[in-house]
Amino acid sequence: MSGFDPLTQPHCQGQAFASSYWAATCPLGTPNPSLDKPLQVDIAVIGGGFTGLLTAYHLATTHHQSVALFEANQVGFGASARNAGFVLPSTGRLGYAQLAKKYGLDVSKSIYQEYNNAVALVREHINGNHIDCNVQASGYLKVAHNQQAFSLLKAQSEFLTATMGSKSHQLLSRQQLTETYMHNQQGFGALRFDNAFGVHPLKLLLGYKALAQQAGVQLYENSLVTRHQNPNGNHQLEVNGHKVSANKVVIAANAYAQRQFSPLTQGRYLPILSSIIVTEPLSDEQLAANGLITEQVVMDTRQLKYYYRRLPDNRILFGGRGAVFGHDQDNAKYQYNLRSALNDCFPKLDVKVDYFWSGYIAAALDDLPHIYSENNTGYVLGYCGSGVAFSAQASIRLAEKLMGLKVPNLPIYTKPLPKFPMPRLRRVGQLAYYQYAQLMDKFA
Repeated sequence: MSGFDPLTQPHCQGQAFASSYWAATCPLGTPNPSLDKPLQVDIAVIGGGFTGLLTAYHLATTHHQSVALFEANQVGFGASARNAGFVLPSTGRLGYAQLAKKYGLDVSKSIYQEYNNAVALVREHINGNHIDCNVQASGYLKVAHNQQAFSLLKAQSEFLTATMGSKSHQLLSRQQLTETYMHNQQGFGALRFDNAFGVHPLKLLLGYKALAQQAGVQLYENSLVTRHQNPNGNHQLEVNGHKVSANKVVIAANAYAQRQFSPLTQGRYLPILSSIIVTEPLSDEQLAANGLITEQVVMDTRQLKYYYRRLPDNRILFGGRGAVFGHDQDNAKYQYNLRSALNDCFPKLDVKVDYFWSGYIAAALDDLPHIYSENNTGYVLGYCGSGVAFSAQASIRLAEKLMGLKVPNLPIYTKPLPKFPMPRLRRVGQLAYYQYAQLMDKFA
């Protein structure tokens, strides 16, 4: 594993791939050729993750554009193949009540619909294109880690029912959580959402890659974009030393974007490491002893959240925040911390860890993703961990924006990413927040 950090290194090309469970159970195959000649297209897409592939697909199919996609490594390097595979209607760190307070109830309702539509779109891609990506049982459990957190979940449930008109969630008591889903020693009840499921994210990603190529997208791997100029509205890129001309450009690398590539994105997001362990397969007796009945995806209510699920082969995937600094990401203490947290939830679970890896998510200052375009350059940034699902909707909206079509009048589509104050101190601020959050999680 590498110590790559997007805030200190210029780009990610040549970095090591994650030694993940996903990579061990799904071969990447032979990479596409890299760009070896000058090229002219309608739209150039930078980044071969969920967002880049789907945006390229929609531009090529719905909008009949000639599209070239450039991936600095091989498709499967970045966040799209390092995450936990949770497809859920997340809003990043802001709940719908917070959105309503900040932007008004109508905006909150519309964002709620956009996020739920995203989950449905992922299902449509999977079912309509026969993508075999180990889809698991529907449901997302947001587990209260103490009694106060359960009171907040109860208030959230009441808000969703009374104000958002939601009928697809249920508040579960501690007894209901234990009897039906899991014997979580740190679970004080939960809020369950119907519209969510788990997938094998690398298999899903390779399914999207096939879709894009079938649509006529020219896909170049091991092709680093090193320069972007926009003289007189004509975009000029340099890729592997070759000139690429395009009418429009999409920046879709999220947290793995080049550090100083574009003023539209520079200093506007915080790359945060999230780490994951996957255990050895559990026996039926171990599953029964820990009450691990459900395959539904789970996240708790901590400031520094833990997320987990039982995989189809009865391993347990368990993730949470990792190192602050990239050079420290492979330190064994972060694997130990996750193993200890797993034991806190399930004390009878005595298993070894087979896989440990890390990946970056991109957080925005206002805790919202932004899908924005300016001067025929568009980007999606700030998923904050919700990209597996929301990329399906965000890619449609970004394609529409680039083609000059009307999109919903929502802050996620109309406002650029806000700049971080004193962006060079982002890691210092992150470190301070982690100290604060650990205290809140322990005592609040």
